[in-house]
Amino acid sequence: MAEPAGIKGMVDIPGDKSISHRAVMLASLARGTSRIRGFLRSGDTLATVAMMRSLGVAIHEVGPSELRIEGVGLAGLSRPDAVIDAGNSGTTMRIGAGLLAGQAFSSTITGDRYLLRRPMARVIKPLRLMGASVKGREKDTLPPLNISGGGLKGIRYPTPVASAQVKSAILVAGMFAEGTTTVVEPMPTRDHTERMLRSMGVDVVTDGREVALHPPGSLAPLDMEVPADFSAAAFFIVLAAAAHGTEVSLPGVGINGTRTGLLTVMRRMGADVRLDSRRDIGGEPVADLGLRGRGLSGTEITADEIPSMIDEVPAFCVAAAMAHGRSEVRGASELRTKESDRISSMIDALAELGVNCGEYPDGLWIEGPSVIRPGRRVDTRGDHRVAMAFMVLSTATGVPIELSDTACIETSFPGFMDLLADIAPPRLTSLP
Repeated sequence: MAEPAGIKGMVDIPGDKSISHRAVMLASLARGTSRIRGFLRSGDTLATVAMMRSLGVAIHEVGPSELRIEGVGLAGLSRPDAVIDAGNSGTTMRIGAGLLAGQAFSSTITGDRYLLRRPMARVIKPLRLMGASVKGREKDTLPPLNISGGGLKGIRYPTPVASAQVKSAILVAGMFAEGTTTVVEPMPTRDHTERMLRSMGVDVVTDGREVALHPPGSLAPLDMEVPADFSAAAFFIVLAAAAHGTEVSLPGVGINGTRTGLLTVMRRMGADVRLDSRRDIGGEPVADLGLRGRGLSGTEITADEIPSMIDEVPAFCVAAAMAHGRSEVRGASELRTKESDRISSMIDALAELGVNCGEYPDGLWIEGPSVIRPGRRVDTRGDHRVAMAFMVLSTATGVPIELSDTACIETSFPGFMDLLADIAPPRLTSLP
C-alpha cells in the first residue's frame, strides 16, 4: 500500500445539515424574525429553503451562511403555485410531508430520480392515521406525494423503523393536530427536532423511547448558531484515525449523543480522539475534536448502535478496510433505502478495489488491512456519502481511485474536496 504524505491541519466543518433543515422549517412557522447563523448552504438544504419560500415565507440570505427568516406563524402558510421540488433531499420530502399534512390546502412534492426511488409509506401511513390525505406512486409507497391536509387528530404511533425523519414528520404534523401526538420508537434516534421545538416554547416530553408533543398556540422565533455537522466531520475523523502519523483538529463539532455512535466505534478500534472545550451552542452539545493516527483494529457494530451512526457507515467502511482484522455491521437494513443501497454500493466498490468483503441482508463484513488496487473505477451511484468515503480512502492510502460522480457531494457538503486537498490531496479522477 502506498504511503500518503503527512496529513495534518485544522478543518472547519460546515453547519449541520439536519439542524439546518429543521431550523428553516420551524423558523418559518414562528411568529417574528429568526436568525440562523452557520446555516449549511447545500443542495439539500436549499431545497428546503425553496419549499418554504413557495409556501409564502420570506427568507433572506445574509452572507454565505446566515439566514433571516420572517416567520408567518402556524396558520400563515399559503398554497404553493407549483409542484414543490425536494431535489435529492429525503429530509425535505419526509418532514415537509408532515408540515404540508397540517395545511388546509392541497400540494404536491416531488424530487430527483434518486429521491423518487426512496420509500415513503413510512410517513404516509401515520399522516393518514392523523387525518390527512396522502397519495403516492406504486400503491402509495413512492414519491411524488399528493397531500391534502388539515383537520388532523393527535395519535399514538409506534414507528416500525428507527427514523428521525419519520418521527419529525409526525411531530411537525402534531403541531397542527387536535390533542397530543406521541411517537414510540424501536430505538432512540437523533433528537434535533425535539430540542429545537423546546427552545421555541413547544411542550415536548421525552420518556425513554416515547416522545409526546402537545400542540402549541405559537412558536417563538429562533436566534441560533448551527454547530458543525458530525456526519460531515466523520470523513475527516476516519481519515485522521486510520492513516499513521496524522494530526487533525475539527473545531465546534456537534456531539449530540444521538449522532455520535461513530466516535464510540472508532475508539473501540483504537482511535486517538480527544473532545476538548465542551460547550452548548443553540441547545446542542459541541466540542473541538482532536485526532491522531495510530492504526486501527477491526470491530463489530450491532443493531443497537446503528441509529446513532446510520449516516456514518460508509465512512466506517473505509476505516474497516484499513484496520487489522475483520469488521462487521449488522442490523443496518435501513442502509438499503438511502440515496443508494449503501450496503451494495460500498461492498461492490470495495470488492472492485481488491478489498476482501461481503454483504448480509442487513449489513456487511470487511477484512483488513487491504491492499487497494490502483486506477480502478468506482461507481458512486450518485450517492454523496459513497463518493466522499472513496475520496477519503484514496487520500488515506495514497492510491489513485477513479470515481463515476463527485458532483453529488454538493447535496450535503459543498467544499469537501477543497478541505480535503488542504490537508492532503486525494489521488482520484472524477469521470463524466
